[in-house]
Amino acid sequence: MKKMICMALALVMLLALGCTAFAAEEKTEVDAIKEAGVLVVALSPDFAPMEFVDSSKQGQDQYVGFDVTLAKYIAEYLGVELEIQAMSFDACQTAVAMDAVDMSISGYSWKEDRAENFELSDYYYAGDNETEQVLLLREEDFEKFTKPEDFAGVTVGAQNASLQQTLVEEQLPDANLQVIGEIGVGVMELQSGNIDALAVADGNADAIMANNAGLVKCSWEFDVAAEYEANVIMMHKGDTALLAVVNEALAEAYENGYYGPWYDEAKIAAGLETATEVSIADEAEEVAEEAAEEAEEAADEAAAG
Repeated sequence: MKKMICMALALVMLLALGCTAFAAEEKTEVDAIKEAGVLVVALSPDFAPMEFVDSSKQGQDQYVGFDVTLAKYIAEYLGVELEIQAMSFDACQTAVAMDAVDMSISGYSWKEDRAENFELSDYYYAGDNETEQVLLLREEDFEKFTKPEDFAGVTVGAQNASLQQTLVEEQLPDANLQVIGEIGVGVMELQSGNIDALAVADGNADAIMANNAGLVKCSWEFDVAAEYEANVIMMHKGDTALLAVVNEALAEAYENGYYGPWYDEAKIAAGLETATEVSIADEAEEVAEEAAEEAEEAADEAAAG
C-alpha cells in the first residue's frame, strides 16, 4: 500500500514539474512577433494625414501618413519588419478582434466599448485631429447649416464604427445618419449632393478641402469629451505583453519629440502645406474690402477731376 502511495505522489510531482516547465516555455504574443520577424498592422488608408495612399508608389511603400510612420517606429522598436494590411475601418477592428493581425493603428479615439473589447494603448499625439470633430459642407450651404437644429431631417454621413458616427447619433439625433465605409466615398456623396454633410476629424477635413474644391467646414462643431481628445492603438484583448511594449515605444517617441515632426511631414505629404480654409463669410469680407477700395479710388479720381 505504501508503495502505491509513493508511486502516486511521484506521479503527481512529475505532472506538476511538467506543467511548470510548460508554463515557463509558454510564449507571449511579443515572442511570436519577434520569431516571425514581422509586425502585422491593419489600417484604413482613407484618413489623411494620419494614413492614406500615395498613388505614385506601389506595394507597402504606397501607405503613408502619421500612423504609418508610427507603425514603422513600433516595428523597429520590436526589431522586426512592418507589414501593412489595408482594409476598411470597421474591418480593421474585426481583424483585431479575431486576432488576424497584431494590432490596428488607424486614428482610433478612446471609446468605452473599445476599451471593453480590446487592449488600448496609452494616448498618442493626434495633431489637428486631437480636439476637434467637424462637419464638412458644400460651400453654398455654409450659411444654411449653423446650429444642430438645422440638421433636422438632413442626411449626414459618418464612417461606420467611428467616433464621428457616435457624435452624430448623440448630438444630431434628428439628422438622418448615413453610414459610409470609406471617407473618400463620403466625400463623393457630399459633392454629388447625396448627403448634406460629412462628419470627420478636423485635420482630415483640412486634407479633404485641400484636395477637393468647393467644400468648407461648418461653423458649428461637435462637443468632444476629453477622453476622445487623442488617439490610441488597438490590440487583441489579452495581449498585455504587446500592450506593454507598445506603450514603451509610445513613451520613447514622445520623449524624443518625434510626434510633431511626423505630423508635419504627414501634412506636407497630404498637400496641406498649400491648403487654405475657405468660407463664404471670408469671401464676402474680401468682396466688401475690394468694393470699398474701388469706391475710394473713384472718389479720389472725381476729386482730382
